[in-house]
Amino acid sequence: MFRQLKNIDNAFRHIKMFSIIFIVANVLICGFTIYKCLQFADETRQHIYILANGKALEAFSAGRKDNIPVELRDHIRSFHLDFFTLDPDDKVIRANMTRALYLADNSAEKIYNDLQEQGYYANLIAGNISQRLDIDSVAVDINRYPYYFRCYGEETMTRATSIVTRSLVTEGYVRNVSRSDNNPHGFLIERWVILENKDLNVKTRQ
Repeated sequence: MFRQLKNIDNAFRHIKMFSIIFIVANVLICGFTIYKCLQFADETRQHIYILANGKALEAFSAGRKDNIPVELRDHIRSFHLDFFTLDPDDKVIRANMTRALYLADNSAEKIYNDLQEQGYYANLIAGNISQRLDIDSVAVDINRYPYYFRCYGEETMTRATSIVTRSLVTEGYVRNVSRSDNNPHGFLIERWVILENKDLNVKTRQ
């Protein structure tokens, strides 16, 4: 009889141990499953699908710090293209300048006002001169804040009788501001100066 009780006691211990192992295994499996589900959901949120011309294109979201150099260069390019792209039309000039001045502080506005006082824009309109800017490169230093930049470009001024090519070098600093419709990158150019703006060659138009 004692032997039978001992067997029952052993069987109870085995069942108890098996139950504990089974519960621990279930907890571990459930924890691992929840972890993988959360990881998958996080990865899914990183994928963005954009519909363009009837096609779904996959894009990846990233933190702003990963894109700072790219966004900085695009902000600087946009500012310079708006500021230096001019046609002999007062409305076009004002529209371009309005867009450009949203991207920079009063250092850009001061240069604009100086050019206006010198009759630069009036001469463009009177002479039917168009001005275009091709940006060669934009160097940025993101290791210091505000971010320093230097922009290199080439201006082409098309006159009735000639085409003038000029070199352009500018520098300045960029700081963070709030994003808006007028400033989608959320940067502001400050202490902007023109270092070089000289004629490279003059070609006679035929």
